[in-house]
Amino acid sequence: MQVEGLNIHPLKSGRAIPLETATVRIDGLAGDRRYMIVEPDGRFITQRELQALARVEATAVGESLHLEMDGRQLFASFEPEDRLDVVIWDTPVNAAVADPAVNEALSEWFARPVKLVHMDAQAHRAEGEAWAGAAAPVGFADGFPVLVTTTGSLADLNATLSAKGQEPVGMDRFRTNILVSSDEPWAEDLWETIEVGGVVFDLVKPCSRCIMTTQDQTTGERIGGNPIQGLAEKRMSADRRVPGVLFGWNAVPRSEGEIRLGDPVRVTKTRAERWPMKVRG
Repeated sequence: MQVEGLNIHPLKSGRAIPLETATVRIDGLAGDRRYMIVEPDGRFITQRELQALARVEATAVGESLHLEMDGRQLFASFEPEDRLDVVIWDTPVNAAVADPAVNEALSEWFARPVKLVHMDAQAHRAEGEAWAGAAAPVGFADGFPVLVTTTGSLADLNATLSAKGQEPVGMDRFRTNILVSSDEPWAEDLWETIEVGGVVFDLVKPCSRCIMTTQDQTTGERIGGNPIQGLAEKRMSADRRVPGVLFGWNAVPRSEGEIRLGDPVRVTKTRAERWPMKVRG
């Protein structure tokens, strides 16, 4: 097995940026989900309620951010002393906030009042203590620093969609960080620890999937195959701790370094049992 794909998403819910080499830090891949669009009161916003975020390409330039959407461009910078208390799920984070002119322009882009915030060096967030053994540092990702998926599992899902008369979907629907080439579908359910390019990752919790997987990651439209319906055939969690359909595993880096496309992926520790799934009768 080897690394088939590497991606970061500088802006939470914005477009993925494919990489050939990624720097792994304890809080995830460098540059991943360090910026976020929020309500004026600081509540986080994703593609779930603002589908147009899929059309935003964000590129970090130092501590600034270049944004492009539908031919419009914006360059946002941040002053460390300008801050906003934001909330991602139930977690408060004191983040740097873009200046009023930038927020006004973004509000015009999205036709609703919004602000742009940055997880800078002064901002701190840690999650997943119940799963990771200790709370793991993380940026603006939903809950864990890294998401790992496999080609074999996507192929199996697409076979299910095809049998249902639906179009296949791409891995971009799942907004993965590390895509592993594997012929065996759902092999990752048994991986407890993997090593990639000398960097160790613990796979600590399966990832439940939401309506975002039904959205085209270029346009934001809810079109094409429906992964939720496909996954419901045999990937419906039977464990109440993680309800819903599952695809991919949330991972926590246990060391730092660089990983590259083509790096071998070695499973160094396995689980005795797979995650329990409901059986459709």
